[in-house]
Amino acid sequence: MRVDRLVSLIMILLEKERVGAQELAEMFEVSPRTIYRDMDTINMAGIPVCSTSGVGGGFEIMREYKLDKRVFSTADLSAILMGLSNLSSVMRGDELVNALAKVKSFVPAAQANDIALKANQLHIDLSPWMGNQNIQPYVEMIKTALQESRLLSFAYTDRHGIETERTAEPHQLVLKSNHWYLQGYCRKRNAFRLFKLSRMSNLQMREDVFTPRDYEKPQLDVADLLKTMQMEIKIRIHQSVMERVLDFCSYEHFLPDGEEHYIVTFPFIEKDYYYDILMSFGSKCECLEPPHIRAEMKRRVQEMAALYEKEHPFSDRSPGWTSCKIGI
Repeated sequence: MRVDRLVSLIMILLEKERVGAQELAEMFEVSPRTIYRDMDTINMAGIPVCSTSGVGGGFEIMREYKLDKRVFSTADLSAILMGLSNLSSVMRGDELVNALAKVKSFVPAAQANDIALKANQLHIDLSPWMGNQNIQPYVEMIKTALQESRLLSFAYTDRHGIETERTAEPHQLVLKSNHWYLQGYCRKRNAFRLFKLSRMSNLQMREDVFTPRDYEKPQLDVADLLKTMQMEIKIRIHQSVMERVLDFCSYEHFLPDGEEHYIVTFPFIEKDYYYDILMSFGSKCECLEPPHIRAEMKRRVQEMAALYEKEHPFSDRSPGWTSCKIGI
């Protein structure tokens, strides 16, 4: 697990004056390129690591930078423990347990209670109340495949409902907006693809290994793109769905309309996903404007109502359907 490796690398750099990339790679059983990426991450975290090439070269913490492992502040230790503890609620494994144990070894006995209190002030739990039971096992399998550079095979269903068999080289596991994704090189498409785990089935880790490719990380921040596509519509909602609507816009966009309703300026893109959001509020939501969105909502509601006008073969009025009434 990378978190455990990063913590260990920092500890080694604190103990040794200089250490080579190849030595570190052999120590952690990874490639020298992985060590270079880890050093970049440590640098970005604010610990200045410099490298020296040639005989006797390697990595070291800049001498002008003073980092004493014995004088981590209460805030420092609380922040590290808070991050590792919440990460362990998302991703399981002995590596995180080991990393937590190492960091806790720095906690002075006199500050233990204070640090534990601060570290527990934030709790992140992304486990769903209900949903796809394959997600967590898939996350664990992909973690192993990433560590061992093993190929993955799976069936993938796209947004149009078309299923294809895929083989992918895993490069990154991504958690975005409560959804897990795999960034990998798809051997069917001969390109990098972002796969949503909930659309995978029959995930298998193969014995085949691969050499990691150079790649650009997926573009996950689409805020600027959404601004160019988004429009604002007016909806009237009942107070009973207010909490759900607040997941999509802030309370500043709410205007009271009587005792039980609100007029809301709602962000909207003319795609099925956004129409489905409005439909999910049922009769507690009415689109007021613009007229063409209101008309499309009306068409979709009528289309749904038409389904229930037909007699379904499994309805209780059909022959062969047995029904019973519970006694009052």
